[in-house]
Amino acid sequence: MSPRRAVRPARRRVRTATDAVQRGTPAELVADDAHEGLSVTTWFDPGPSGEPRPATVTFRGRRDGIAGKPRPGDTFTKTERIERVVPGSGPVSVTTWAYGLNPGAWTVTAELAPLAAARGVAVAQKRSGQTLPRARWSWLRWRLTDAPFGAVPTRRSAFVRFTGVPAVIHGSWTALVGLGIVVGIATLLWLLSFDGIEPGPALLVAIIGSLGGLVGAKVWYVVLRPRQWRRSVAEGWSIDGSIGAAPIAAVAALLVLGLPVLAFLDAGAPAFFVGVGIGRLGCFFTGCCAGRCTASRWGVWSSDRRVGARRIPTQLLESGLGLGLALVFGSLVIADIPPIDGVVFVVGIGTYLAGRQLLLRLRADARSSSLGMEGRRPSAAA
Repeated sequence: MSPRRAVRPARRRVRTATDAVQRGTPAELVADDAHEGLSVTTWFDPGPSGEPRPATVTFRGRRDGIAGKPRPGDTFTKTERIERVVPGSGPVSVTTWAYGLNPGAWTVTAELAPLAAARGVAVAQKRSGQTLPRARWSWLRWRLTDAPFGAVPTRRSAFVRFTGVPAVIHGSWTALVGLGIVVGIATLLWLLSFDGIEPGPALLVAIIGSLGGLVGAKVWYVVLRPRQWRRSVAEGWSIDGSIGAAPIAAVAALLVLGLPVLAFLDAGAPAFFVGVGIGRLGCFFTGCCAGRCTASRWGVWSSDRRVGARRIPTQLLESGLGLGLALVFGSLVIADIPPIDGVVFVVGIGTYLAGRQLLLRLRADARSSSLGMEGRRPSAAA
């Protein structure tokens, strides 16, 4: 019989600030009572000319008032890589978040790795070793301005994500999507009144359809991004899933209540477009579904919540598409043109999907279609 081996007590691994930044999940960071986090934004000018190329910004932080050798959680280094910087597009802001830090005031610096030269032309104006300026957003002027360089205070990890980011209004997606649903339902009831359908049963069907659409939006997002959605259950919704699930749920309720299916769907199409028109404004101000960076004069400075730059305003374009279709097809419903029920729904949704496929190709995450993804960065809505 072999001698019993001595069992060594397991060593408890101490997580450093770098571990927390790189490996900590959102749930772990929120539950970390001993440490806090911070967010800081800087900016640089990519220069007037050259070809699009990647850039790297390295943030280094050190807690103020350290006596002696820094302890774990007293320093951090975080690197942010921007995949596509477009010279001639104007100022570019970069925001980073660091967690697992000891509470206090921190001195944070940021350096831009020099961009490679394109055909002999230097693209970056900031040289390595030079601290990038802090960024502040002016809503009145709609542009970045310099913020005074100073210590950055830490805050509870759960609230770090609510730190100000240029051109981003926290909570605007939830507020505007909710408003879009309410206004869309009101539009639906108004359009159905022209067919003499009572608002009580119609409201019940609208609520069931909206709930089905929300479930479908989440399920389809999970299908598109089976790994990314776990990072934040509250984020990640695909409007394509809503387009498929909402009518199915509504039709089931209509059959049970004995209401006209095709007339309801015809009125539901422009009501849905109203919701899209309002909800996509929430995407724009939240920084999800952002367009590609561009140097075009038609670009609009906006953010994807990490990188702010002049971009193709895909959210605003889809919002305009939705409101335009709502006006056109809503008018057809009121005028009872064409007289065959169901045509407005089929043609309207088909027109929206066709326009959406074109807009998806202009996004920063470069989705080629409703069925596939080329990009990797998650969005709050898709």
